[in-house]
Amino acid sequence: MQQHNNHIRHIKNDRLETINPGYRGNKTIKGRFANGDELYNPDFSNVLKWQLSQNPQRQQKKQDNYTPPLLENSDFLYDDRDMLVWLGHASFFLRLSGVTFLTDPALYDIPMLKRRVGTPCPPEELRNIDFLLLSHGHRDHLDKKSVQTIYQGNPQVKALAPLRAGDILRSIDPNLPYQEAGWFQKYDLVPDHVEVYFMPASHWHRRGLLDMNKVLWGSFVIKTSTQTIYFAGDTGFAPHFEKIEELLGPMDVCIMPIGAYKPSFLMQKSHMNPHEAVKAYNQLRGGLFVPMHYGTFDLSDEPPSEPVRLLEQIAASGMLQGLRVPAIGEPVLLTDDI
Repeated sequence: MQQHNNHIRHIKNDRLETINPGYRGNKTIKGRFANGDELYNPDFSNVLKWQLSQNPQRQQKKQDNYTPPLLENSDFLYDDRDMLVWLGHASFFLRLSGVTFLTDPALYDIPMLKRRVGTPCPPEELRNIDFLLLSHGHRDHLDKKSVQTIYQGNPQVKALAPLRAGDILRSIDPNLPYQEAGWFQKYDLVPDHVEVYFMPASHWHRRGLLDMNKVLWGSFVIKTSTQTIYFAGDTGFAPHFEKIEELLGPMDVCIMPIGAYKPSFLMQKSHMNPHEAVKAYNQLRGGLFVPMHYGTFDLSDEPPSEPVRLLEQIAASGMLQGLRVPAIGEPVLLTDDI
C-alpha cells in the first residue's frame, strides 16, 4: 500500500493564490492527472465499439446539413464595449473592462477534421487580443496553427493555460509567454481590475501516443466589477458546477458546451448533452446561457442540428431562462443588466 501512495502527488502553481480552502492541488497518479480524485482513462475499446456499431441516427444525420449561421464581421475587434463573439466551436472573442480574451482557438481545419463553417473574418485579421484562455490540450481546442496566427498578429498576447501545458506551448512557439494554473487558482498576469480563475472540468487529455492525462484540463471564470463570466471548456456533468458557484457566486454569463454527446457510452464522461448543460447552468445560477461546441466540427453521432433544437425545446418548456444562441460573428453585448 505504501508503494502505491508514493505514486500520488498533489500539484499546483505555488506562486498563485488558491481560492478553495484546504485544497492541496491537483491529484496526479504516476504523473497522470486525475479527474478530481479518480484516474479517468477513456476506454479505447469503447472507441472500437463505436466504430463497429451502426449509428441509429445515421440516415437522419446524413440528411441534416445544418451549420450555425455565419455573420461576416470584424467590427467587433475595434469596438470598446463589453461583449462576446462566437468564432465557432469553443472559440470566443471576449472583451471585458477593456481586456480582450480569445478562448480555445481552433480557427482552421484541424488534423482529420474539417471545419463545416467559416470564421467571421480571416484568423489573420484578429487583433487587439491580450490573453489566450486555453482550457485543455485537445486539438479542437488548442490548435497549433491558430495559436501561431494569433501570436504573430498580437505580439502582446499571453496564454493562460492548465498545469503542464507549457511543453505544448513551447513547441508551438518558444517565445509565447504563458502562465500555468491548477484548479481553483487565480492567474496573476491579468490587470488588477479583471480576475481570471482556472476551475475544474470533468475531462481528459491526450495529444500524442504517450501523453494520456499528462496535461491538466479545466474551465475559466472571469470576474469584473460588474459581471462574472463562466467558460466551461469541455466537460461531462459532474459535481464541480456546484463547487464553482459556492466559491465564486452566480454566473452572469455561462458559455456552455452542448454537442458531441452521442453515443453516450463513449461521450458521457467528457461531454454534456443539452439537458445536462442546462442542469449545470442552473447549478451555477446562471444568467445568460450561450451555447458552444456544436455545428463547427463533426465529432459524434448526433445530427448537427439536434443540440440547438433540443436546447430551444428546453427553453420553451420553461426550464432554461436566458438562452441566447448567437450566429458565428454576431456580437452579444454584455451590459450591466444582462
